[in-house]
Amino acid sequence: MFERFRGLDYRRRRLLRDVAPGPLHDFLATPFPDRGVNYRSVEFVSLDLETTGLDSARDEILSVGMVTLTAGRIALDTAGHYLVSPMRDIPELSATIHQITDDRAAQGQPLADALPLVLSRLSGRVLLAHHAAIERGFLNAACKRLYGSSIVIPVADTEALIRRWLEKRNQPFSGSELRLHALRERYRLPRYKAHNALSDALATAELFCAFVAKRDLGPKAPLRLFLERQ
Repeated sequence: MFERFRGLDYRRRRLLRDVAPGPLHDFLATPFPDRGVNYRSVEFVSLDLETTGLDSARDEILSVGMVTLTAGRIALDTAGHYLVSPMRDIPELSATIHQITDDRAAQGQPLADALPLVLSRLSGRVLLAHHAAIERGFLNAACKRLYGSSIVIPVADTEALIRRWLEKRNQPFSGSELRLHALRERYRLPRYKAHNALSDALATAELFCAFVAKRDLGPKAPLRLFLERQ
């Protein structure tokens, strides 16, 4: 319980001691960005996962979308999209939502091959996601399944950031107004097709850039302003 208050980097070092050599060990061996540095000097990786459901204990990752951004600039040449082949048939409702059928998923790579690519990209960077509990939960479950250990990582959540900003200004809002497409409309960003991992990762990156651009953060705004407590 008390480890939560010691900081993520402390927990990273504790986990590293017990993790076998491999992708998770390499990830944990890389220090996290200091919370006090200017956020503009830090690389964020906008990540989105499409899954068979919302329960990370039983559902599976079907696709991964990622793109890197720094100082309000999205590096489109870093955009990546990976299909992941699940171990079980894809539920019909799930396939209807994200349009990933069993035939299409069979063309993907096993999670054991995809996860090292994700960990390598996230190493030493900040995970950016919209409603990040989903991405964090599935990454954690995947690491436990493949490597026998949890993962810790600094996280910036666009949904939580904008919720806190609205609450501080006593601006009323509903839960539906915090959805990715609704917030993009609020910031006058174009609407992309939903439930595609790469387009959602790009959409989240753009929303983060738009949110930051409208804040008076000063020239030395620390990274801690954007990080979730874990």
